[in-house]
Amino acid sequence: MIVATAIAAVVFAVVLMTALSRLLSRPAPGTAAVDPVVAPAPAPAAPVVAKIKATLYFASEDGLHLVAAEREVPLAEGAVAQARSILEAQLSAEAPAPLAPTIPKGSLLRGLFVSERNEVFVDLDPAIRTAHPGGSMQELMTVYTIVNAVLTNLPNLQEVQILIGGQEADTLAGHVDLRRPLRKETSLIQQ
Repeated sequence: MIVATAIAAVVFAVVLMTALSRLLSRPAPGTAAVDPVVAPAPAPAAPVVAKIKATLYFASEDGLHLVAAEREVPLAEGAVAQARSILEAQLSAEAPAPLAPTIPKGSLLRGLFVSERNEVFVDLDPAIRTAHPGGSMQELMTVYTIVNAVLTNLPNLQEVQILIGGQEADTLAGHVDLRRPLRKETSLIQQ
């Protein structure tokens, strides 16, 4: 008898809870059913990347000088990573009007190394050579855009050796000697 009463009480409780749950989930008479509002999940926040102001170079309107322009580039840890960040920004930068780009579109940085003597070895994709328009002044502007961008922003570095496709190159387009490391050339920079 006690067991039968306990089973009856449990069955009654389950039926009562089920009925109450159905009753409470129905809209009241005379009101429209409303779908619950689900807030969209917040978009994951993009990681905040610290930036620094770097000096990049572009050709003057007459094409005879380099003109400095400040741009924000990602802050990187160490001279190699920071030089890479600066050069990647320089290679992909759009020249502000009325200045002209000195780097052919599609030019890529393959690698960058710094020696114990603070010489920077910049390895460029061969596309920089094939896409270069030629001409001694344009070649001079291209080479010293790369050299000056690195050495202006990282003054502890001394010289830049430009490699193409992982190999030493005599010239970029037939005029500027790339067989030796180059120092910053301030005479080309328009004051």
